[in-house]
Amino acid sequence: MSTERVNVRKTYKLFIGGAFPRSESGRSYVVTDAKGKFVANASRASRKDVRDSVVAARKAFGGWSARTAYNRGQILYRVAEMLEGRKAQFVDELRSAGMGKGPATAEVDAAIDRWVWYAGWTDKIGAVAGAANPVSGPFFNFSTPEPTGVVGVLAPASPLLGLVSVIAPVIATGNTCVAVTESPLPSITLAEVLATSDLPGGVVNLLTGQVTELAPWLASHMDVNALDLAGAPADLATSLEQAAAENLKRVLRPAADTDWAADPGTERLTAFLETKTVWHPVGV
Repeated sequence: MSTERVNVRKTYKLFIGGAFPRSESGRSYVVTDAKGKFVANASRASRKDVRDSVVAARKAFGGWSARTAYNRGQILYRVAEMLEGRKAQFVDELRSAGMGKGPATAEVDAAIDRWVWYAGWTDKIGAVAGAANPVSGPFFNFSTPEPTGVVGVLAPASPLLGLVSVIAPVIATGNTCVAVTESPLPSITLAEVLATSDLPGGVVNLLTGQVTELAPWLASHMDVNALDLAGAPADLATSLEQAAAENLKRVLRPAADTDWAADPGTERLTAFLETKTVWHPVGV
């Protein structure tokens, strides 16, 4: 007697502190493909999950920011290597969302290249953003960039390239992040790549759910130092900026029509850096 095998359906969980928990609320939602067919279930994050993610990001910040820029570059390059190895899976997930095979392949290739781009910048941005300042007196005066801390990221609609384009520059410069995305595929698959790429737990935390529900708590959280509004709805962005002002968060509000495939430049690398200026006597 033969029996038909039942496929093991995947439940896409959250990524917090290097682990993959379900939402503490127990909520989930159905993910369908472009034709409306069931693909998977995804966890729907809650306010408590936001708080837990910020705690994990803060705990990871000290160790991650203390690593050498060169070592951070090695780890980001490792992410690109792992993503290359799972390229076919990412293409399949993008195709299930309605993207053609050619565009899906191009999207994954661009995401891999974007990781490599930022990996190369980790040990160079300090020389570009820093300076030796001319002063009148027997002193050296140096301005050096330092990471700002925990960054809240609202991921754009671009499910892979856009997500990579907002996360990679944040961690490349030594920050940690809490990212909220409404596209569990392939976002959580990317989290699986991060978890196996030597990236310390808590450096990146990914929450799937409703941006309109989670963003206000992220914007008003007093232990979040900066906010990227890349995926914020226009009617919500202003109120998020107002909430972020309570503890003087740095806020990046990119244009709604941002082309994520374009040359990223260094704007996102410098957006979440602080500048420390040091005086030192000559001859001492």
